[in-house]
Amino acid sequence: MSAGSLRIALVGNPNCGKTALFNQLTGGRQKVANYAGVTVERKEGRFTAPSGRLLHVLDLPGTYSLDATSPDEQITHDVCAGLYPGEAPPDLIVCVADATNLRLHLRFVLEVKRLGRPMVLALNMMDAARRRGIVIDVAELSRRLGMPVVETIAVRREGVKALVAQVDGAMPEAPPAQPDDAASRADLHAQVRELLAATVAMPRATDAVDDALDRWALHPVFGLAILAVVMFLVFQAVYSVGKPMTDAIADGFDWMGTHVAAWMPAGPLQSLVTDGLFGGIGTVLGFLPEILVLFLFILTLEESGYLPRAAFLLDRWMVAVGLTGRSFIPLLSSFACAIPGIMGTRSITDPRDRLATILVAPLMTCSARLPVYALLIGAFIPSHRVLGVFNLQGVVLFALYAIGILGAMLVGYVMKRIRRDKSEHALLMELPSYRLPKPRDVAIGLYERGMIFLKRLTGVILALTVIMWFISTFPGPPPGATEPAIEYSIAGHLGRALQHIFAPIGFNWQISLSLIPAFAARETAVAALATVYAVGGDAATGGLGHALTVNFPLASALSLLVWFAFAPQCMSTLAVIRRETASWRNVAISFGYMFALAYVASFITYHVAVWLS
Repeated sequence: MSAGSLRIALVGNPNCGKTALFNQLTGGRQKVANYAGVTVERKEGRFTAPSGRLLHVLDLPGTYSLDATSPDEQITHDVCAGLYPGEAPPDLIVCVADATNLRLHLRFVLEVKRLGRPMVLALNMMDAARRRGIVIDVAELSRRLGMPVVETIAVRREGVKALVAQVDGAMPEAPPAQPDDAASRADLHAQVRELLAATVAMPRATDAVDDALDRWALHPVFGLAILAVVMFLVFQAVYSVGKPMTDAIADGFDWMGTHVAAWMPAGPLQSLVTDGLFGGIGTVLGFLPEILVLFLFILTLEESGYLPRAAFLLDRWMVAVGLTGRSFIPLLSSFACAIPGIMGTRSITDPRDRLATILVAPLMTCSARLPVYALLIGAFIPSHRVLGVFNLQGVVLFALYAIGILGAMLVGYVMKRIRRDKSEHALLMELPSYRLPKPRDVAIGLYERGMIFLKRLTGVILALTVIMWFISTFPGPPPGATEPAIEYSIAGHLGRALQHIFAPIGFNWQISLSLIPAFAARETAVAALATVYAVGGDAATGGLGHALTVNFPLASALSLLVWFAFAPQCMSTLAVIRRETASWRNVAISFGYMFALAYVASFITYHVAVWLS
C-alpha cells in the first residue's frame, strides 16, 4: 500500500446508501465529470485520514450485478477489475451493502469478491437494521467472507469512523480470483442462503412502518391521488416560495444597473453593461431561487425512497402508452434537465423501451424552461387565489408541466402503435425503505445543481447575451431614421425575416429572434428578450415583464408558453441523443416531431385564444 495515498472504489447496489457514504467521507471535496467517450458520470472525491494519508474515493455507478447489461454497469465492472483504459485499478474496493436487505446485497458482494482484489464490506444503515430487530454476527460474517466487515451509518458524521479506521490501517489480503461462468454464478444463491442462515437473524422480512405506508402509497387509487397532490404542491411551492426571492433579485439588479449607468459615460460600453449584462444575465440569474426550490423537492422525494414507489405505481399506466415503469425515474430526472434523464435510460435494458424513453424525455419540462414560464406567467397571469387557497400562477405552472407529460404519453402511444414489437415487459425493481432525507445530502445536491446553472450562466448564456446585444445595437440607424434604432440593427432584420415563419402562431419579431439563442440554451430566450427590449428602450421603465405586456397580447403569450412546452430541445440534448443512440436518424426524428408538435399546438392555442377574446 502506498504510504502517501490510497485509491478506493465505492461499489454497491442502488439504494444502498453508497452516495450518502461518499458525501460523508468527502464532503465538498468532490468533482464530477464523465468517463471518456461515454455519458456515464464519474464522481471522485478525496479526504485526509487521521494518519495523514490522502484517500481518493471513486463513487462508481450503482449496479445489481457485475454481469453488465448497460454502459454504467460495464464501467463499474471494468474499473473494479482494472480493465478500464486510462483508469488505474483501485487499491481497495469498499462494497457497500444495505444491512436491512442483505438477502439481495450479499449476492453482489460475492460477485465483487470473485475479482480477487483487496476488499472491505461496509454494512450500511445499521441504525435502521437495529430498529427492525435485525441482528448480524459481524465477526462470523467477516470470517466466512474472508474480508473485513465494518458497520456504518452514512447519514451520521460519526457513522463512518470504523470504515475510515479500517481503510487507514493495514491493507486486507486479496481473496483468490474465481472464474466467472454460469455454474459459479448459480452457486452464488446457495452461498447467500448459507451466509444468511449462519450470521443474520431477522424478526420479519419487511419493515412494519414501510408496509403501513405502502398500503396507502401503492394503493391503485389512493396512491395515484397522493402522487398528484404531491406534485401539485411542489409547483405551488415554486411560486409561493421562489417567486418573492426572484423578485428581490430582479429589484437588486435593476438598482445596480441604474447606479452603474449613472457612473459610466453614455455610449456602447454603458449599453453593453446595463442592457446586455444587467438586463440579460441579471434577468436569468433572478430565476435561480425558483429552480432551486424545484430541485429541493425533487431531491427530498428521491432521498425519502418515494420515487421508486411512484415508478412502480405508474408502471401500468406507462405500459399502456408504450413506456415502462423504469422510464419514470429517467423522465423525472428530465424535469431537471433532459440530458441526465436521457443518460438515466441506460438502466432500461430493453432497447425498444429505452429508445421510446429517450425520444419522449425532452418533453418533460426541464428547469431551463422555468425562467421562460416564470417570466410569462408573472407578466400575464394575475396572482389570484383559486378556491381561496391556491395561487393561480402556480396552477398555470402545474398545467404546463401536465401538458408536457400528456404530450409524452401521446408520443409514446403513437410509437407503440406504429412499431412492430408490441410485447410488454414486466417491471422488477427494489423498493427501498422509507427514510428521512438528510439535510447534508440535499444541500450537496442543491449546491451541485446550482453550480451547473451558474456555469451555464457565465458560459454559453453570457456569450449569447453579448452576441444578442451586439446584433441588437449595430449597425446604428441611418440619418433621418424615424423608427427605433433597433429596427435597423442586424437583430431587427433577422427577427422580421423569421416572423414570416412564426407570425401564424402569434409571435412578433422580437419573440421570433429569441428562439435562435434558445436553441443553444432555453434560458437565453429570457436574456435575449431582456437585451432586445432594453436596447430598444421598451424595458426602460417597468422591467421586462412590463415591456412584454405592452408589446405582446395575451393570446401570443399563451402560444409562447405552449411552444416552450413542446419546442425542439437544446443542441446539447440533441448531441446526447446522438451519443446514446449512435444514430443521426433518431436526432432528426426527435427534432422534427417536437417542432411539428410545438407549431401545431401553438397555432391552435393562439387562434382559440384570439377567438375567445
